[in-house]
Amino acid sequence: MDHKRIIQDIEAKKFEKIYFLHGEEAYFIDAITNALIEHALEDHERDFNQTILYGKDSDALSIISEAKGYPMMAERRLVVLKEAQDFRGLDDLTPYFEAPSDQTIFVVNYKYKKYDSRKKSIKAAAKHGLVYKSDKIPEYKLSEWISGFVANSGYSITPKASMLIAEFLGNDISKIVNELDKLQILVEKGTTINEIHIEENIGISKDYNVFELVNAVSIGDVTKANKIVDYFDHNPKATSIIVVVSNLFNHFSKLMKIHFLQNKSRDAIAAAVRVPPFVAGQLLGSTKLYSPKKIAANIAILHEYDLKSKGVDNTSFTHGQLMKELIFRLMH
Repeated sequence: MDHKRIIQDIEAKKFEKIYFLHGEEAYFIDAITNALIEHALEDHERDFNQTILYGKDSDALSIISEAKGYPMMAERRLVVLKEAQDFRGLDDLTPYFEAPSDQTIFVVNYKYKKYDSRKKSIKAAAKHGLVYKSDKIPEYKLSEWISGFVANSGYSITPKASMLIAEFLGNDISKIVNELDKLQILVEKGTTINEIHIEENIGISKDYNVFELVNAVSIGDVTKANKIVDYFDHNPKATSIIVVVSNLFNHFSKLMKIHFLQNKSRDAIAAAVRVPPFVAGQLLGSTKLYSPKKIAANIAILHEYDLKSKGVDNTSFTHGQLMKELIFRLMH
């Protein structure tokens, strides 16, 4: 089930006895937990009926005792086990999961990794409550997710702006949402967020970023690529050579795959290399500049500079100097 559907049910006062929330993406787990804290009890009921526990400081006996407690002057109790990944006794909660209290909402907030689905405890939780696995959003879907999040907030966003955010912040959803929330305070509702808004309010340059560097390399614009790399050299916080190498490697890997696709329509390319259709068209154009032989050579060059950036066969060149040399070799 989608996390938004779970939150909608919570807001509608449709509660489960158990919420076992686990997975690598912490944002969705915290969003559901916070919704339960906000909606499970009225303000005047919380003092006696809400208990927040932390995995590192808890034991199974105390947790079960809290979960089996009776509500005082309220319809239900809320017991939340935060940072459950630090709690060593989740299996010891199995007896409670097998026979949960009808008057308690018990929440397991287990973040940054998946819980073993073969365990008896999570199977019992699924039988008598709700188990939600929070997966990281794949990088190729990140721009689309950003566009959807912005739309749900009453704004829209240009494809370039969403890709800038995705490239700059990576798939750390909490960080992305935090930046977008701040931006939405400053920008009037209904606005189409563009790269200028991103530059002025989030601090991502609309002209000098990894996304624009890859584009410059892609279309063979040597002058633009050199200007961007020079900017990176003078502004080390803008990006790192590791990010540059990683993005260029992904780019050339996609180009190689496109060369050997039988169906080279935009939709087929977009599906094969997992990019939006407008990016697929740009990639197809790039294959005319870079032959399979040149792409293979460039991938070898990127591997070489990845090692050099980590100190292998390099004792004197700075990362800025390495980036300049790398771009020259890729484009000549």
